[in-house]
Amino acid sequence: MRIVFYGTPDFAVASLSALVENGHNVVAVVTAPDRPAGRGHKMLPSAVKIYSESKKLPVMQPTNLKSEDFINELTSYSPDIQIVVAFRMLPKTVWDLPPLGTFNVHAALLPNYRGAAPINWAIINGEVETGVSTFKLQHEIDTGSILLQEKASIGEDETAGELYNRLMNLGASLLLESLNLIDSGNYELVPQVVEEHHKVAPKIFKADCEIDWSRSKKEIHDFVRGLNPFPGAFTYFEHQGVTDRMKVLSVRPIDSSQTGELGSVLIEDSRILVQCSDGCVELLDIQLPGKRQQNANDFVLGNRTLLEQARLIVK
Repeated sequence: MRIVFYGTPDFAVASLSALVENGHNVVAVVTAPDRPAGRGHKMLPSAVKIYSESKKLPVMQPTNLKSEDFINELTSYSPDIQIVVAFRMLPKTVWDLPPLGTFNVHAALLPNYRGAAPINWAIINGEVETGVSTFKLQHEIDTGSILLQEKASIGEDETAGELYNRLMNLGASLLLESLNLIDSGNYELVPQVVEEHHKVAPKIFKADCEIDWSRSKKEIHDFVRGLNPFPGAFTYFEHQGVTDRMKVLSVRPIDSSQTGELGSVLIEDSRILVQCSDGCVELLDIQLPGKRQQNANDFVLGNRTLLEQARLIVK
């Protein structure tokens, strides 16, 4: 089969690499345009472009997926099938082009967690199981009929970054299995049926990442690990009339006899405890503006007085 592959981040590279290393005929790759990054705003290619060029695969970087030039170039590759992994929404003229259709690898057990951030939301919502799905694209995003699914457990303290890496590799394996089925012609597509208990996974913006200290300690723990390492949970704290923003990378729910107002900071030995609705969480790793990430216990050593006067802002 002649395959055109769509993807941008390293999550997609795992699937593209699996195709290439297993001898599949990837005739072209579509990825996002180079973007400015860093202090110098240097134009940087996507992870998929870097990998594709290392394998001498033709790369397309359209700014407009509906443009006549892109459609003509895409058509020139005569794809039998298209594969999409971590890419933006495709117009019908694109996903309906190849005779075998366009298939997507999604990091959730559809129809649960349709949307841009399924890994983050599964952890934030305290799920103990997730997985990956391959499905055939249709007009509405993440709604196409399912080809295959593979389940994966979520660890009690697992972060979004750790789960991302596991599902990235699981998705690549499931894609290979899916393509073998499609190539054989002996497969069945199962329509998605949405039920009331199914959740969605919308894109997460920085404004959505503020910790709500009025929630339970488990909910706060799940929220923080679900945003680690990106985009990262944060809180505002007040001390001596100054308000600063603190990034919180990891916390631990604990049993503590200490009590205080919601968001109050409690110092116990060298630990930083924060009062929430049903007890406390211990801050483990934090990052202050303009500073590097550090262990919270180390921060206490030089900032005990500041912390004893601080209060975290409750939303």
